[in-house]
Amino acid sequence: MARRENPEINAGSMADIAFLLLIFFLVTTTMNVDSGVSKKLSEKPPEDYVPPVIKEKNIFEVNINRDNDLLVEGDRMEIKDLKEAAMAFIDNGGGEGKIDEGVKTGPCTYCKGEKSESSSDHPNKAIISVQSDRGTEYGTYLRVQNELIKAYSELRNRLSKERYGIPFPELEEAYKDDRSNTELKKKVEDIKKSYPEIISDAEPTSN
Repeated sequence: MARRENPEINAGSMADIAFLLLIFFLVTTTMNVDSGVSKKLSEKPPEDYVPPVIKEKNIFEVNINRDNDLLVEGDRMEIKDLKEAAMAFIDNGGGEGKIDEGVKTGPCTYCKGEKSESSSDHPNKAIISVQSDRGTEYGTYLRVQNELIKAYSELRNRLSKERYGIPFPELEEAYKDDRSNTELKKKVEDIKKSYPEIISDAEPTSN
């Protein structure tokens, strides 16, 4: 009886096919990108640096516990209400501003807050201190940071429209398109200096 030969499979192009499939999956697969908050780290102070004395009323304490509950100045608060509370603190204008390069900045003439003696003296003295727990969800932390940044953005936008008749994002965009324009640079710096973004991240707790 004649021996039956098994037909051979031509595998010469299998490597090419595998390579093409690899390229296909690399091109079509989407990668998850972690979101974050842009932060500019402060420079290391000199050895003889003496930190200034900060009044308690100029610190706005924001805490997030391990259960993702928000506490502002010791009281529970919904994240949706944080922006307005932060704006009221920053814009209070209840006293004198700090001394900048030997020059007193005086009271805040553009602030529209209640000028309460128990809240911040001036936007350039108003510090927002954020402390989370090591068990806090990162998404909750980001939501809190976003609300605080929105507070500064809204105050800057209001002042920019009052002084220069243009929303602050448009003013910044105009300067980005024309970096050589010193007039635009002065306007952008003026608004940022009027409402400096001072958000401090305290060491997370381990409760």
